[in-house]
Amino acid sequence: MSTPTVYDVAQRSGVSIATVSRVYRNPDSVRDQTRDRVLEAARELGYVPSGSARGLASRSTGVLGLCFPDYADPDAEADGADAEDDDSAVMLYSDQIIRGMERAARRHGYALLIAASLDGGPQSLVEQVAGRVDGFAVLARTVPTEDLEVISRRLPVVMLAGPREIDHLDHIEVANADGERELTRHLIEDHGLRRLAFIGGEEDSPDAEARFGGFREACRAAGLAVPDRPAVRVTMMTQAEGAAAAEALLDREGEHPQAMLFANDQMAVGALHALERRGVRVPEDIAVAGFDGIPLGRIVRPALTTVRQPMRRLGEEAVDLLVQRLRDRDREPVSLMLPVSVARRASCGCTPPAGA
Repeated sequence: MSTPTVYDVAQRSGVSIATVSRVYRNPDSVRDQTRDRVLEAARELGYVPSGSARGLASRSTGVLGLCFPDYADPDAEADGADAEDDDSAVMLYSDQIIRGMERAARRHGYALLIAASLDGGPQSLVEQVAGRVDGFAVLARTVPTEDLEVISRRLPVVMLAGPREIDHLDHIEVANADGERELTRHLIEDHGLRRLAFIGGEEDSPDAEARFGGFREACRAAGLAVPDRPAVRVTMMTQAEGAAAAEALLDREGEHPQAMLFANDQMAVGALHALERRGVRVPEDIAVAGFDGIPLGRIVRPALTTVRQPMRRLGEEAVDLLVQRLRDRDREPVSLMLPVSVARRASCGCTPPAGA
Protein backbone atom coordinates (compact mmCIF):
# COMPACT_ATOMS: atom_id res chain seq x y z
CA MET A 1 0.00 0.00 0.00
CA SER A 2 1.35 3.40 -0.95
CA THR A 3 1.91 6.07 1.68
CA PRO A 4 -1.07 8.47 1.85
CA THR A 5 -0.37 12.02 0.70
CA VAL A 6 -1.87 15.45 1.24
CA TYR A 7 -3.72 14.94 -2.03
CA ASP A 8 -5.43 11.85 -0.64
CA VAL A 9 -6.52 13.72 2.49
CA ALA A 10 -7.88 16.60 0.41
CA GLN A 11 -9.86 14.25 -1.79
CA ARG A 12 -11.24 12.22 1.15
CA SER A 13 -12.33 15.32 3.09
CA GLY A 14 -13.61 17.26 0.09
CA VAL A 15 -11.39 20.32 0.54
CA SER A 16 -8.46 21.88 -1.29
CA ILE A 17 -4.84 20.96 -0.70
CA ALA A 18 -4.29 24.47 0.65
CA THR A 19 -6.97 23.91 3.30
CA VAL A 20 -5.33 20.67 4.41
CA SER A 21 -2.03 22.54 4.68
CA ARG A 22 -3.63 25.28 6.79
CA VAL A 23 -5.12 22.70 9.16
CA TYR A 24 -1.62 21.58 10.06
CA ARG A 25 0.19 24.93 9.81
CA ASN A 26 -2.40 27.28 11.28
CA PRO A 27 -5.44 25.36 12.57
CA ASP A 28 -7.07 28.47 14.06
CA SER A 29 -7.54 29.82 10.53
CA VAL A 30 -9.83 26.91 9.54
CA ARG A 31 -13.44 26.48 10.65
CA ASP A 32 -13.90 23.84 13.36
CA GLN A 33 -16.16 21.65 11.22
CA THR A 34 -13.75 21.70 8.29
CA ARG A 35 -10.72 21.10 10.49
CA ASP A 36 -12.37 18.11 12.16
CA ARG A 37 -13.29 16.64 8.77
CA VAL A 38 -9.71 16.97 7.52
CA LEU A 39 -8.22 15.46 10.67
CA GLU A 40 -10.69 12.57 10.58
CA ALA A 41 -9.77 11.86 6.95
CA ALA A 42 -6.09 11.95 7.88
CA ARG A 43 -6.66 9.46 10.70
CA GLU A 44 -8.60 7.11 8.46
CA LEU A 45 -5.88 7.20 5.81
CA GLY A 46 -3.00 7.03 8.28
CA TYR A 47 -1.61 10.30 6.93
CA VAL A 48 1.22 12.03 8.80
CA PRO A 49 2.42 15.45 7.52
CA SER A 50 6.04 15.61 6.45
CA GLY A 51 7.85 18.15 8.57
CA SER A 52 10.80 18.28 6.17
CA ALA A 53 8.62 18.82 3.11
CA ARG A 54 6.58 21.44 4.89
CA GLY A 55 9.77 23.20 5.96
CA LEU A 56 11.09 23.33 2.40
CA ALA A 57 7.84 24.82 1.13
CA SER A 58 7.21 27.34 3.90
CA ARG A 59 10.61 27.82 5.55
CA SER A 60 8.85 26.61 8.69
CA THR A 61 9.39 23.41 10.67
CA GLY A 62 6.08 23.44 12.54
CA VAL A 63 8.07 22.66 15.68
CA LEU A 64 8.75 24.68 18.84
CA GLY A 65 11.61 23.88 21.18
CA LEU A 66 12.26 23.90 24.90
CA CYS A 67 15.75 23.95 26.43
CA PHE A 68 16.29 23.17 30.09
CA PRO A 69 18.90 21.39 32.21
CA ASP A 70 17.81 17.87 33.14
CA TYR A 71 18.07 17.73 36.91
CA ALA A 72 16.59 14.25 37.24
CA ASP A 73 15.61 13.22 40.76
CA PRO A 74 15.19 9.44 41.08
CA ASP A 75 14.06 9.86 44.69
CA ALA A 76 10.92 11.62 43.43
CA GLU A 77 9.95 8.55 41.40
CA ALA A 78 10.43 6.32 44.42
CA ASP A 79 8.20 8.54 46.54
CA GLY A 80 5.43 8.55 43.96
CA ALA A 81 5.58 4.82 43.23
CA ASP A 82 2.72 3.94 45.56
CA ALA A 83 0.46 6.85 44.63
CA GLU A 84 -2.23 4.63 43.14
CA ASP A 85 -0.62 4.59 39.69
CA ASP A 86 -0.98 8.39 39.41
CA ASP A 87 1.80 9.34 37.00
CA SER A 88 1.29 13.02 37.79
CA ALA A 89 2.45 12.35 41.34
CA VAL A 90 6.10 12.21 40.27
CA MET A 91 5.95 15.20 37.94
CA LEU A 92 8.53 17.81 38.85
CA TYR A 93 8.84 21.49 37.95
CA SER A 94 10.14 20.99 34.41
CA ASP A 95 7.62 18.19 33.74
CA GLN A 96 4.75 20.53 34.51
CA ILE A 97 6.15 23.21 32.18
CA ILE A 98 6.48 20.63 29.41
CA ARG A 99 2.88 19.53 29.89
CA GLY A 100 1.71 23.14 29.57
CA MET A 101 3.81 23.71 26.45
CA GLU A 102 2.58 20.50 24.82
CA ARG A 103 -1.03 21.44 25.44
CA ALA A 104 -0.61 24.92 23.95
CA ALA A 105 1.54 23.67 21.06
CA ARG A 106 -1.17 21.21 19.99
CA ARG A 107 -3.72 23.98 20.17
CA HIS A 108 -1.66 26.08 17.77
CA GLY A 109 -0.79 23.18 15.46
CA TYR A 110 2.86 22.79 16.50
CA ALA A 111 4.93 19.89 17.75
CA LEU A 112 7.33 20.26 20.68
CA LEU A 113 11.03 19.34 20.63
CA ILE A 114 12.66 19.04 24.04
CA ALA A 115 16.39 19.33 24.68
CA ALA A 116 17.00 18.38 28.29
CA SER A 117 20.54 17.26 28.97
CA LEU A 118 23.59 18.34 30.87
CA ASP A 119 25.87 16.26 28.63
CA GLY A 120 28.05 18.55 26.58
CA GLY A 121 26.82 21.67 28.36
CA PRO A 122 24.65 24.51 27.09
CA GLN A 123 26.22 24.62 23.63
CA SER A 124 24.99 21.11 22.84
CA LEU A 125 21.47 22.10 23.85
CA VAL A 126 21.53 24.99 21.41
CA GLU A 127 22.91 22.81 18.64
CA GLN A 128 20.18 20.21 19.22
CA VAL A 129 17.33 22.68 19.04
CA ALA A 130 18.09 25.96 17.27
CA GLY A 131 18.38 24.62 13.74
CA ARG A 132 15.31 22.39 13.92
CA VAL A 133 12.58 24.66 15.32
CA ASP A 134 10.69 27.84 14.47
CA GLY A 135 11.30 29.27 17.93
CA PHE A 136 12.10 28.07 21.39
CA ALA A 137 11.71 28.69 25.10
CA VAL A 138 14.76 28.63 27.33
CA LEU A 139 14.77 28.06 31.06
CA ALA A 140 17.00 30.42 33.01
CA ARG A 141 20.67 29.37 33.32
CA THR A 142 20.41 26.93 30.41
CA VAL A 143 22.05 28.90 27.60
CA PRO A 144 24.64 31.69 27.98
CA THR A 145 23.29 35.18 27.35
CA GLU A 146 25.71 35.85 24.49
CA ASP A 147 24.53 32.72 22.67
CA LEU A 148 20.90 33.74 23.07
CA GLU A 149 21.71 37.15 21.62
CA VAL A 150 23.03 35.51 18.46
CA ILE A 151 20.21 32.97 18.13
CA SER A 152 17.46 35.51 18.74
CA ARG A 153 18.52 37.43 15.63
CA ARG A 154 17.02 34.66 13.51
CA LEU A 155 14.63 32.79 15.82
CA PRO A 156 12.02 33.93 18.35
CA VAL A 157 13.17 33.14 21.88
CA VAL A 158 11.18 33.28 25.12
CA MET A 159 13.02 33.33 28.43
CA LEU A 160 11.40 31.34 31.24
CA ALA A 161 11.99 32.15 34.92
CA GLY A 162 14.70 34.32 36.37
CA PRO A 163 15.19 38.05 35.82
CA ARG A 164 14.89 39.59 32.38
CA GLU A 165 18.45 39.53 31.04
CA ILE A 166 17.82 40.55 27.40
CA ASP A 167 15.42 43.46 26.93
CA HIS A 168 14.36 42.62 23.37
CA LEU A 169 13.27 39.05 24.21
CA ASP A 170 9.86 38.00 25.47
CA HIS A 171 10.11 36.91 29.08
CA ILE A 172 7.97 35.12 31.68
CA GLU A 173 8.62 34.69 35.38
CA VAL A 174 6.64 34.10 38.55
CA ALA A 175 6.43 36.28 41.66
CA ASN A 176 9.17 34.40 43.52
CA ALA A 177 10.00 37.07 46.07
CA ASP A 178 6.35 37.84 46.80
CA GLY A 179 5.55 34.18 47.40
CA GLU A 180 8.48 33.51 49.71
CA ARG A 181 7.82 36.72 51.62
CA GLU A 182 4.19 35.73 52.23
CA LEU A 183 5.15 32.18 53.24
CA THR A 184 7.77 33.46 55.70
CA ARG A 185 5.33 36.03 57.09
CA HIS A 186 2.82 33.21 57.65
CA LEU A 187 5.32 31.17 59.68
CA ILE A 188 6.34 34.18 61.75
CA GLU A 189 2.98 35.81 62.41
CA ASP A 190 0.54 32.88 62.33
CA HIS A 191 2.74 30.23 63.95
CA GLY A 192 4.98 32.42 66.10
CA LEU A 193 8.23 30.96 64.71
CA ARG A 194 11.36 33.06 65.12
CA ARG A 195 14.36 30.85 64.32
CA LEU A 196 14.08 30.32 60.59
CA ALA A 197 16.60 28.70 58.24
CA PHE A 198 16.44 29.21 54.47
CA ILE A 199 18.05 26.53 52.30
CA GLY A 200 18.89 27.84 48.82
CA GLY A 201 20.66 26.97 45.60
CA GLU A 202 23.81 28.37 44.04
CA GLU A 203 24.15 32.13 43.77
CA ASP A 204 23.63 32.03 40.00
CA SER A 205 20.20 30.39 40.44
CA PRO A 206 17.92 33.40 39.82
CA ASP A 207 14.70 31.90 41.15
CA ALA A 208 16.32 30.61 44.33
CA GLU A 209 17.98 33.97 44.93
CA ALA A 210 14.71 35.83 44.39
CA ARG A 211 13.05 33.54 46.94
CA PHE A 212 15.87 34.19 49.41
CA GLY A 213 15.29 37.91 48.85
CA GLY A 214 11.62 37.50 49.79
CA PHE A 215 12.63 35.55 52.90
CA ARG A 216 14.98 38.35 53.96
CA GLU A 217 12.28 40.99 53.42
CA ALA A 218 9.87 39.12 55.71
CA CYS A 219 12.53 38.72 58.39
CA ARG A 220 13.33 42.41 58.24
CA ALA A 221 9.66 43.40 58.47
CA ALA A 222 9.25 41.19 61.56
CA GLY A 223 12.30 42.61 63.29
CA LEU A 224 14.27 39.38 63.02
CA ALA A 225 17.93 39.06 62.14
CA VAL A 226 18.36 39.28 58.37
CA PRO A 227 20.93 36.74 57.10
CA ASP A 228 23.40 37.70 54.38
CA ARG A 229 23.33 34.20 52.89
CA PRO A 230 21.16 31.09 53.12
CA ALA A 231 21.76 28.82 56.10
CA VAL A 232 22.79 26.13 53.58
CA ARG A 233 23.48 26.33 49.85
CA VAL A 234 23.22 23.27 47.62
CA THR A 235 24.46 22.58 44.12
CA MET A 236 21.58 20.48 42.80
CA MET A 237 18.19 21.16 44.37
CA THR A 238 17.20 17.49 44.67
CA GLN A 239 15.70 15.40 47.45
CA ALA A 240 19.10 13.98 48.34
CA GLU A 241 20.58 17.45 48.78
CA GLY A 242 17.58 18.58 50.79
CA ALA A 243 18.05 15.62 53.12
CA ALA A 244 21.75 16.40 53.46
CA ALA A 245 20.98 20.06 54.22
CA ALA A 246 18.51 19.10 56.96
CA GLU A 247 21.08 16.73 58.47
CA ALA A 248 23.71 19.48 58.42
CA LEU A 249 21.41 21.91 60.22
CA LEU A 250 20.59 19.33 62.90
CA ASP A 251 24.30 18.62 63.45
CA ARG A 252 25.27 22.27 63.96
CA GLU A 253 25.96 23.48 67.47
CA GLY A 254 23.37 25.60 69.19
CA GLU A 255 19.60 25.66 68.96
CA HIS A 256 17.93 23.99 66.04
CA PRO A 257 15.84 26.16 63.72
CA GLN A 258 12.12 26.20 64.38
CA ALA A 259 11.45 26.12 60.65
CA MET A 260 13.33 25.08 57.51
CA LEU A 261 12.30 26.88 54.33
CA PHE A 262 13.59 25.24 51.16
CA ALA A 263 13.99 26.94 47.78
CA ASN A 264 12.03 24.14 46.12
CA ASP A 265 9.71 21.26 47.01
CA GLN A 266 12.12 18.50 46.02
CA MET A 267 14.58 19.52 48.71
CA ALA A 268 11.79 19.94 51.26
CA VAL A 269 10.52 16.40 50.61
CA GLY A 270 14.03 15.05 51.10
CA ALA A 271 14.26 16.95 54.36
CA LEU A 272 11.01 15.42 55.62
CA HIS A 273 12.52 11.96 55.15
CA ALA A 274 15.77 12.95 56.88
CA LEU A 275 13.96 14.48 59.85
CA GLU A 276 11.81 11.37 60.25
CA ARG A 277 14.94 9.19 60.28
CA ARG A 278 16.39 11.38 63.01
CA GLY A 279 13.26 11.19 65.12
CA VAL A 280 12.43 14.87 64.62
CA ARG A 281 8.69 15.52 64.51
CA VAL A 282 7.25 17.75 61.80
CA PRO A 283 5.78 20.24 62.53
CA GLU A 284 5.90 19.80 66.33
CA ASP A 285 9.70 20.10 66.55
CA ILE A 286 10.53 21.77 63.23
CA ALA A 287 8.22 23.14 60.55
CA VAL A 288 9.15 22.49 56.90
CA ALA A 289 8.12 24.44 53.78
CA GLY A 290 9.00 24.35 50.09
CA PHE A 291 8.33 26.23 46.88
CA ASP A 292 6.79 25.16 43.52
CA GLY A 293 3.68 23.16 44.35
CA ILE A 294 4.65 19.88 42.66
CA PRO A 295 2.08 17.07 43.14
CA LEU A 296 4.50 15.06 45.28
CA GLY A 297 4.12 17.65 48.03
CA ARG A 298 0.49 16.63 48.54
CA ILE A 299 1.37 12.94 48.87
CA VAL A 300 4.16 12.99 51.45
CA ARG A 301 3.28 12.95 55.12
CA PRO A 302 2.91 15.42 56.59
CA ALA A 303 1.64 17.15 53.46
CA LEU A 304 4.02 19.92 52.45
CA THR A 305 3.31 23.60 52.98
CA THR A 306 4.59 25.40 49.91
CA VAL A 307 4.30 28.32 47.53
CA ARG A 308 2.33 27.13 44.54
CA GLN A 309 3.42 28.56 41.20
CA PRO A 310 1.48 28.13 37.92
CA MET A 311 3.96 25.81 36.21
CA ARG A 312 1.69 24.57 33.42
CA ARG A 313 0.53 28.10 32.70
CA LEU A 314 4.19 29.11 32.43
CA GLY A 315 4.55 26.61 29.58
CA GLU A 316 1.31 27.63 27.92
CA GLU A 317 2.18 31.32 28.02
CA ALA A 318 5.60 30.57 26.53
CA VAL A 319 4.03 28.89 23.49
CA ASP A 320 1.47 31.68 23.08
CA LEU A 321 4.25 34.28 23.07
CA LEU A 322 6.29 32.29 20.54
CA VAL A 323 3.32 31.94 18.19
CA GLN A 324 2.51 35.64 18.49
CA ARG A 325 6.15 36.51 17.75
CA LEU A 326 6.19 34.23 14.70
CA ARG A 327 3.15 36.04 13.35
CA ASP A 328 4.55 39.50 14.06
CA ARG A 329 8.30 39.75 14.43
CA ASP A 330 8.15 43.51 15.03
CA ARG A 331 5.77 43.53 18.00
CA GLU A 332 7.01 45.04 21.25
CA PRO A 333 8.68 42.53 23.60
CA VAL A 334 6.48 41.26 26.42
CA SER A 335 7.45 40.57 30.03
CA LEU A 336 4.93 38.67 32.14
CA MET A 337 4.89 38.19 35.92
CA LEU A 338 2.62 35.31 36.95
CA PRO A 339 1.14 35.28 40.47
CA VAL A 340 1.75 32.59 43.10
CA SER A 341 -0.14 31.48 46.20
CA VAL A 342 0.73 29.92 49.56
CA ALA A 343 -0.61 26.39 50.13
CA ARG A 344 -0.91 25.96 53.91
CA ARG A 345 -0.64 22.29 54.85
CA ALA A 346 0.32 20.07 57.74
CA SER A 347 4.12 20.44 57.57
CA CYS A 348 3.89 23.92 59.07
CA GLY A 349 1.11 23.04 61.51
CA CYS A 350 -1.87 24.12 59.44
CA THR A 351 -5.00 22.03 59.05
CA PRO A 352 -6.26 22.32 55.45
CA PRO A 353 -9.96 22.92 54.84
CA ALA A 354 -12.14 19.84 54.35
CA GLY A 355 -11.86 18.53 50.79
CA ALA A 356 -8.69 20.52 50.01
